[in-house]
Amino acid sequence: MHTIPNSNDSRNIDSAEPPALELANVSVYLADRLVLEDVSLVIPQRSLVGIIGPNGAGKTTLLKLILGLIKATTGRITLFGTVITKNHQIAHQLIGYVPQRHQFDFRFPLSVRDVVMLGRLATRGLARRATPQDRLAVEESLTRVGLEGLATRPVGELSGGQQQLVFLARALCRQPRLLLLDEPTNGLDIAAQEKFYHLILDLKEALGLTIITVSHDLAAIAAHADQLMCLNRTVHIHGTPVEVVCSSKLDKAYRCEIDALLAQGRQ
Repeated sequence: MHTIPNSNDSRNIDSAEPPALELANVSVYLADRLVLEDVSLVIPQRSLVGIIGPNGAGKTTLLKLILGLIKATTGRITLFGTVITKNHQIAHQLIGYVPQRHQFDFRFPLSVRDVVMLGRLATRGLARRATPQDRLAVEESLTRVGLEGLATRPVGELSGGQQQLVFLARALCRQPRLLLLDEPTNGLDIAAQEKFYHLILDLKEALGLTIITVSHDLAAIAAHADQLMCLNRTVHIHGTPVEVVCSSKLDKAYRCEIDALLAQGRQ
């Protein structure tokens, strides 16, 4: 059984090294609408950071911005010390991404191993053949998430929790330094959520990953993250879970009582 570190233990975060991610005064317009406004943040390496905020706050937009799927209108984005605002090629090499589960068509007849391999080959062109190194990376990723025994199963036959582990393995097989997760525990019961969070904490320690996860479940992410960042078009507060949850700024960002959100998330 893995030993799970204290979620607020920052012993592996070195302030002398460059941040994993830094945004400076970033704004984004989409279709002439301001969706992110003057966003500034610094995320240390090997930390687990939860992004919270109400629906429509721009959380998924922020992930797409980091991935380079959309461009910043103003501001600067730095990844592991390299400015990537106008060139996201390095981002494609260093970032693994787990999208929301509903974005995948589970009727498509792919095995678990096939789905993970697609993640490995995506950055190099799907037409090229898998090498022994690619196959080894896929098997290692499946083992890390505990799915080695289900490698040949059709992904559509798995439970929701198992499917989410497939997508996590797909992101890991690219050997990223930064892992982005978009609502990874959405639709999972509390037991499956806890298992997932414990797994990504283990992966953070074992692989030295920096992990950014968007979550609507304030109670769950606050229990496991090193830092929380509340976003509602702009950053309202960014700090430790205790600092964020106890801040009056959180009520303003959500426009409701936070106690109700904490209770709702664990029902």
